[in-house]
Amino acid sequence: MMTPDRNQSSEVVFILLGFSDYPKLQVPLFLLFFVVYAVAVVGNVGMIVVIKINPKLHTPMYFFLKHLSFVDFCYSTIATPKLLENLVVEDKSISIKGCITQFSIGIICVITEMGMLAVMAYDRFVAICYPLLYAVSMSPKCCALLVTVAYSWGIISSIVLTYSLLVLSFCETKIINNFVCEYSVFLSASCSDKYFSEMMLFIFVNLSAFCTLVIILTSYLFIFYTILKMHSATGRYKAFSTCASHLTAVTIFYGTILFLYFIPNSKNPGLVVKVGSVFYIVVIPVLNPFIYSLRNNDVKETFRKISDLKIISQ
Repeated sequence: MMTPDRNQSSEVVFILLGFSDYPKLQVPLFLLFFVVYAVAVVGNVGMIVVIKINPKLHTPMYFFLKHLSFVDFCYSTIATPKLLENLVVEDKSISIKGCITQFSIGIICVITEMGMLAVMAYDRFVAICYPLLYAVSMSPKCCALLVTVAYSWGIISSIVLTYSLLVLSFCETKIINNFVCEYSVFLSASCSDKYFSEMMLFIFVNLSAFCTLVIILTSYLFIFYTILKMHSATGRYKAFSTCASHLTAVTIFYGTILFLYFIPNSKNPGLVVKVGSVFYIVVIPVLNPFIYSLRNNDVKETFRKISDLKIISQ
């Protein structure tokens, strides 16, 4: 493993091409992504506020959803402003420090979101399979502990993966055919031994994805088994409807990541990668608030009350 040349690495600049190949689409894309980002910010911040002010939503499921909204807000905010900037300026460069900062915060958000989705699946498992023990099993202290574990693992993963990048040497300005600083960006620009970095990426990303997927799939296996044993059709529908929003969010999140990282590069051209990256960085954060709010009358009613108050104050 090589010791990095600090002076050499500090002069490296990455050029994020983004959607430069489509000059006529720069302005329309800027307007589109700006609107989507604005909706994502309002939706996620609004979801946090609604959950906080409505006592009916002071439940474990919405406690976890509040943190999921916070993670989505952070994730879109760390990447989308740079995307918007690159669509309207000629200088599309980003320093190595800026790129590493974007990457490290992004990893915290991605890994933490995996953890939150797994915790929410466990919450649904306890609620449906062991309803009489739900209040005890999902006590405020237990919920706080589960959220702390999700954040902690995200931070630990980010520290290790960021360190595995800092030990690399970078010896050239690198043109990146994307709009976000991903791990492959640093590996392709490095002129030192990448084995340690690649191993850390393989271990932490795959371990996180595997463990959270096992928790989610196992939880839903027991949930579906419990639902099938129910004699009442109304009971089955009610039980399944409480999981529908979470299942939708899990399918979109993991489906996008699996599509991006498990399809061979030869079958995954640059445009597809960029579109996929846009989807899970820009689109998913705006989808989650709608997925969870549209199916909950308490959330919709609180949003309406807030809107009515704003109209009256004006």
